[in-house]
Amino acid sequence: MFDDNYFMEEAIKEAQKSLTEGGIPIGAVLVRDGEIISRGHNRLIQNDSVVLHAEMDAIENAGRLDYDDYIKCTLYTTLSPCPMCSGAVILYNIPRVVIGENTTLMGAENLLSCNGVEVVVLNDMRCRDLFLKFACNNPGVWERELAKVGNSTEAE
Repeated sequence: MFDDNYFMEEAIKEAQKSLTEGGIPIGAVLVRDGEIISRGHNRLIQNDSVVLHAEMDAIENAGRLDYDDYIKCTLYTTLSPCPMCSGAVILYNIPRVVIGENTTLMGAENLLSCNGVEVVVLNDMRCRDLFLKFACNNPGVWERELAKVGNSTEAE
């Protein structure tokens, strides 16, 4: 049986894939019954998108699942999910979200918790280091993304 650290490692691989593509290094995987059913990574820059955060990408890539499938899922994400991504988790009744790290960026974890979603934070500093290295090597990129939504406190 795989554990949370195994699946977080897979989400980190997605974050690294985004970085390789020239994007923001945030990754996610959607797991059902101990099996990865979908992967995603931040594609804001690569696709000039306003919604393709890692979590949204992973949920989209899973295709149209039934309610009975979603309620068996856990979403693994390298950084704390923003309100949009948290809303999608709530909308699709995904009962559990595992976050690699949430000190770099604090998303809408309270929104998740208040809606009955179990939130687990692993404090995996690899997630933090990957993002901070990107921010240091790409001054202004993250700030421009935040300026597009007019909020500098939310993740992704």
